[in-house]
Amino acid sequence: MKKNYLLLLSLMTLVLFSCKEDEAPPTPVDPVVLETALYDFKHGALPAPNLPEDNALTQAKVQLGRMLFYEPELSKDGSLACADCHRQENAFSDTDRFSIGVQGLPGKRQAMSVVNMAWNENEFFWDGRSHLLRDQSLLPIQDELEMDETLENVITKLKARELYTNQFIRAFGDDAVTEERMSLALEAFMFTIVSYSSKYDKFLAGEVELTESEERGRELYFTEYNPFFPEFSGADCQHCHGGANFENDQYMNNGLDTDAEITDDGRMTVTGDEADRAKFKVTSLRNVAITPPYMHDGRFQTLEEVVDHYNEGVRSSSTVDPAIENTRETGLFLTAEDKVDLVNFLKTLTDEEMLVKEEFSSPF
Repeated sequence: MKKNYLLLLSLMTLVLFSCKEDEAPPTPVDPVVLETALYDFKHGALPAPNLPEDNALTQAKVQLGRMLFYEPELSKDGSLACADCHRQENAFSDTDRFSIGVQGLPGKRQAMSVVNMAWNENEFFWDGRSHLLRDQSLLPIQDELEMDETLENVITKLKARELYTNQFIRAFGDDAVTEERMSLALEAFMFTIVSYSSKYDKFLAGEVELTESEERGRELYFTEYNPFFPEFSGADCQHCHGGANFENDQYMNNGLDTDAEITDDGRMTVTGDEADRAKFKVTSLRNVAITPPYMHDGRFQTLEEVVDHYNEGVRSSSTVDPAIENTRETGLFLTAEDKVDLVNFLKTLTDEEMLVKEEFSSPF
């Protein structure tokens, strides 16, 4: 009996020992470390932008910025992210006339698209009050009409989540969450939002043909206004919306109001110069067909209304641009067919691929 007991005990010990030997050792967890791999920045046929040398576009930093861009906890009540007023399907703009903030209050100006910011070289916002994109990135968080939160509270919330502290390590080398690092990451991500695959881009590359209407619209777009020979006069759009990005990096008064009607001083609120009254940033026309409403105050709902304004609705004021004022007496001589063709050309600037690219979408 005793021998049987000892034999059974020995067998049990052997079985237990064998089981322990068969158990796989725990998989070691790789430490979270700084990641320096550069982001693959694609910009098609657009010229290489002048990106800031002190904010390298690393994959980890861009990913952190993407996370922050889609993070609703940057707002006071956790209900509003940057992406809610800059929606990918609308070329990162808002189709509401004025975006609604966390307090249910409307903003004062129409939300601008944040596409192709890497080619913006004359400050940010409609009035240019932020010198760099990193400066712009944090202001909506603190604006009471928008996200209505303090940066101190945002930092506290991010520090409490390992998801973010780990990503700050990957992007910057340690887990310190700071205002500067948040702004650099947001800037990095927004720089990567690039539009370069529109039908017009493919036309320039010889990949597609424009329709007859689109081609007539293209000719009108790039042909100058000619008051002496109306039959040869064009819409003269390229003076303000020219180059590869369809803008000119200037602030202009485009004749929306007379001096008595102006309610928003625009650039003058930043410079203090009366000559800048009612001047606003000339924005890119890339993806313009899907970014209504139009102008700084969203007064026009359609491209047709915009064309009508330049053709027959320009109003005179003390700071209106001379080139626009020059057309006021006669208009642009556009016929009904001309207007249709011009709008059809503008629609060729829509980049359908950008609207669904995964690298620009929510990472959550």
